[in-house]
Amino acid sequence: MAGLVAEGVSLTYAGVGRDTVALDRLDLSVAEGEPVAVIGPSGCGKSTLLLLASGMLHPDAGSLRVGGEPVTGPRLATALILQDFGLLPWKTVFHNAALGLEVRHVPRAERLERVMTSLTRVGLAEFVDAYPGELSGGMRQRLAVARALALNADLLLMDEPLSALDALTREDLQDLLLELWRQRRHTCVLVTHSIEEAVFLGRRVLVLSPRPGRVAAVVDNPRMGEPGYRATQEFYERCVELRRLLAEEGALGALVGHETGRVDAGESA
Repeated sequence: MAGLVAEGVSLTYAGVGRDTVALDRLDLSVAEGEPVAVIGPSGCGKSTLLLLASGMLHPDAGSLRVGGEPVTGPRLATALILQDFGLLPWKTVFHNAALGLEVRHVPRAERLERVMTSLTRVGLAEFVDAYPGELSGGMRQRLAVARALALNADLLLMDEPLSALDALTREDLQDLLLELWRQRRHTCVLVTHSIEEAVFLGRRVLVLSPRPGRVAAVVDNPRMGEPGYRATQEFYERCVELRRLLAEEGALGALVGHETGRVDAGESA
């Protein structure tokens, strides 16, 4: 397993006539095998943080380490699930799930075994020859998860992977992500705008400040993963605590606006 450490990380996007500071001296530490949720208003740098951790972006200042090694580019054992799932519409379910392995030149026999194992675990084994356009939103999300599982990643980065799903499908996929973490104990960083989702899937919940993003507060959530946690008083109390912290940061209105569609869904920082 691989932990994630960010120290003094800053990144500014250059624009036409104006630069945007996405992150400013952000510090973060995620232990090996720890599931952490990150929440904050639109534009506070949550997606930027994941792109930096994946090695797809490089900070202007500060450093990131995964498993004790500096992040200088994409690493083989890191999986990133994006908001739009990143599926290729002209490839079948099988080949979408195998894409990461193909890029890594994994031998064909091993690739077949790992892909079929991962598709079986997410309930898509009977759809290997289907195309993404033939799948429901929930099934497409399961396919994105299967692709990450096939990599045997020790660090899973997820950028609002369930935000476009209806409530029942979203809870079903939350349960799947939790079960997979229980089985594999990978390090996980989940970016979300949902307070309830953050509490359900994060052993700790990090609250980012409005842009430029910094860690404004950390909420410990030790009962995460316990059976029936959603229905407990402590789950409710953690959600209330997060709402209070977001309100103190002046971020609650933007967060609620995103959940109800009043904030630009194309925001990437």
